[in-house]
Amino acid sequence: MKIGDASGLSSLLSQKQDKRNQDHAVQNIFSAMLDQVGRQGYVSAETTDAEPPTVESLQRSWDSWFNSERTGRYSQVEKPDELKQSFGNIIVRAHNEGGYVDPKSFLKKLSREELEVVQKVQGLADPIDVDGLSEEGALNLLLPGAAQVDLNQDGFTRTGAAYGLRFPNSNTPAEVVAAWDEATKDMDFGQLATAQMQMMLPLLTANIEVDENGQFVRQYEPGDPEFKNPFANADFSYTSAVKNQLDSLEAQKNELPADKYESQKSFWSKLQQSLQRYGAN
Repeated sequence: MKIGDASGLSSLLSQKQDKRNQDHAVQNIFSAMLDQVGRQGYVSAETTDAEPPTVESLQRSWDSWFNSERTGRYSQVEKPDELKQSFGNIIVRAHNEGGYVDPKSFLKKLSREELEVVQKVQGLADPIDVDGLSEEGALNLLLPGAAQVDLNQDGFTRTGAAYGLRFPNSNTPAEVVAAWDEATKDMDFGQLATAQMQMMLPLLTANIEVDENGQFVRQYEPGDPEFKNPFANADFSYTSAVKNQLDSLEAQKNELPADKYESQKSFWSKLQQSLQRYGAN
């Protein structure tokens, strides 16, 4: 590798760490605010002895997080400074007018232009129909993307009418988040996205029904009486889930390209060790 290449890699890793720090920072302050109104934020959020969040600190946190996403999710938006300021104003109003207590009622008070701001910030394709929103979907419209919560603990994070699957999410234990951050710190976006989806396999497979021959019958969706989220079980083990990934990888060893097998084994082994080091279940 050339010196220039090494320098470029170091810069990318630094940017990625900065973004991760920004994600955690915005989770911390908005979780503290949610706690003030009797809602659960991120269980992994760090608490401090500082004063409760103010509208000024919430807005500063939003501004900082938005700026960290200028080359990411907001790289294509028009007039980004105007969008940032407009949503910051909505955060202030939501805090002052009980929007985080009763998000649907607050959203109904917003003008069409203000709802369009929310739509753009949250990257929604369709205009917001407030009457059709769930409590979780409405609440998350008023939160920065990284601070959005899985309110009903079904494993999905709903924003507006859209379902999102993310790992870690607001219900992931702090020690698991720390282990995950450590094990994935050198991954690029594609590798990270693949690992996140693989970590969520227990949720996906738990809701697939097969017949006696192993043939697909149906898949249960959130809201179905049969739907279940194994991550919400008190006895769910992240270390066992990672061991299952390693066992599955070994079973497929002869079917995978050698480099892919080695790469996957390295990651899951690293995550297994990190989980053990942080004392995760």
